[in-house]
Amino acid sequence: MTAIVPVALPGRAYDVVIGTDLLSGAGARIATLGGRKHVAILTDDTVAGLHLPALQASLTAAGLTSEALRLPAGEATKSWAQLEACCDFLLDQKVERNDVVIALGGGVIGDLGGFAAAVLRRGVRFVQIPTTLLAQVDSSVGGKTGINTSHGKNLIGAFHQPALVLADTDLLATLPRRDFLAGYGEVVKYGLLGDADFFDWLEINALGMANGDVAARIHAVTRSVQMKAEIVVKDETEQGDRALLNLGHTFCHALEKATGYSDRLLHGEGVAIGCAMAFELSSRLGLCSQEEPSRVRAHLKAMGQKVDISDIDGDLPDAETLLGWMGQDKKVVAGKLRFVLLRGIGQAIVTSDVPPDLVLAVLRDAA
Repeated sequence: MTAIVPVALPGRAYDVVIGTDLLSGAGARIATLGGRKHVAILTDDTVAGLHLPALQASLTAAGLTSEALRLPAGEATKSWAQLEACCDFLLDQKVERNDVVIALGGGVIGDLGGFAAAVLRRGVRFVQIPTTLLAQVDSSVGGKTGINTSHGKNLIGAFHQPALVLADTDLLATLPRRDFLAGYGEVVKYGLLGDADFFDWLEINALGMANGDVAARIHAVTRSVQMKAEIVVKDETEQGDRALLNLGHTFCHALEKATGYSDRLLHGEGVAIGCAMAFELSSRLGLCSQEEPSRVRAHLKAMGQKVDISDIDGDLPDAETLLGWMGQDKKVVAGKLRFVLLRGIGQAIVTSDVPPDLVLAVLRDAA
């Protein structure tokens, strides 16, 4: 059971392959990309223990040798120090421009590995093998790569498209439930921003997907990737429509900074909170009815999601501090923060016309 979603960027087109048992055939697919018969792999300690042997066996079966760098697991790995470690490793492996680097892991490894591939020799090819739900539906597709700094999340990076994405839904079975559900924050985002029918489907099927329904998982990943691919092809470098994919993220990135990019708040959990807050802000601006934020919150709660700042363990900075951090977001234009807001479920818009006092009120009420 396999789906293929093309990302039809001129000169940089690639396929996102979605289905079961893809890891065992990864070597054969990667061998067709050409380059030297040696592949460099970037992964983390957790993923390496679960999936690296199967990947390397597949590469060997296809006549490829490989060497892997195992990095620490966690958001803190998206740093200058680990970027340097990746680049040094890839240079030690004598990676050439026509070779293939594999990023095997979740969003952290994909973002970091993709950025290393983007800057090494001014750009080498890489393959994404996303191992989390969040990475399969979002971060592995579209070519956004980068690292975090003390100033905020993903402020240093590059657009660098992969040569291939292999989203093996079997790998999701190894995720802790919290990690799977965190990834769901990115899945539901797609229904909320542009496909009300998909949100309707999720209300009925998402719990089964979380509980292991394979067909539902493949459908959810495929529909999410289709929506992202359509937007990326129209707006690769986020000059227009691609900004819609940031629904929930302006709030989320400030909350991630507030929790030190730690396990107190996983990225997808922050996206879920951000989506709930975006709907609340939209309702207060009169863009959507008061019933829609309630419907969204009810679904997120039914899926075990965090929906308020108060759902995050431990103390957090005040609303004014959070708003200041939101002002450091990449979506600031001419000093004005752009928000992705909603006229209803499936009807997202981008606007800068949002009074700061209203944002402060939403932040305070969520705390």
